[in-house]
Amino acid sequence: MKKSKYIDHTQLKADATKQDIIKLCEEAKEYDFMTVCINPCWIPLAKELLAGSDVKVCVVVGFPLGAMTTEAKVFEAKDAIEKGADEVDMVINIAQLKDGEYDYVKEEIRQIKEAIGTHVLKVIIECCLLTDEEKVLACKASIEAGADYVKTSTGFSTSGATVEDVKLMKETVGDHAKVKAAGGIRTQEEFEAMIEAGAERIGTSRGCSLVG
Repeated sequence: MKKSKYIDHTQLKADATKQDIIKLCEEAKEYDFMTVCINPCWIPLAKELLAGSDVKVCVVVGFPLGAMTTEAKVFEAKDAIEKGADEVDMVINIAQLKDGEYDYVKEEIRQIKEAIGTHVLKVIIECCLLTDEEKVLACKASIEAGADYVKTSTGFSTSGATVEDVKLMKETVGDHAKVKAAGGIRTQEEFEAMIEAGAERIGTSRGCSLVG
């Protein structure tokens, strides 16, 4: 797979404007990235701008805290798919995981996957807030619930992706799911290290400089 197809070209800032999303989509077409990763309100614009290309639209759900009700996340995911999103990156309920409510976490992921059907679901576990044991539990819940990817980070918490977390996640999910590394990946060396560790997708706002 060529380097550009590892990248979800990302713009999730609260103050991102229409012009920022236009720029993101134009860059994604120019560099042939896998997706643009955006907030759901921008789906119609992104679909229009990416028409005729093979760049997909990825959106975030329950972002960035993961603390919404399951029903709200399910509705958000379903609504995004109906509006044209191709992939969904959801945030788990981190507090429920830390409280030992494993079944709650797994069932929420399962319901969202059911709501979006064959579309790709990536589960953001926010590694920086979890112990290694909790990271393993979150990965296991994700694969048991049918998720396609586990993802390291939102990029909006205390830190982002690390090589160690990617390795641990890949060891846990094996061939049952893929790993997406996101958050703070800014250099060629970091990009390549994440792939070497087992990441099959990279979320970054620096995609142009990573493949340019």
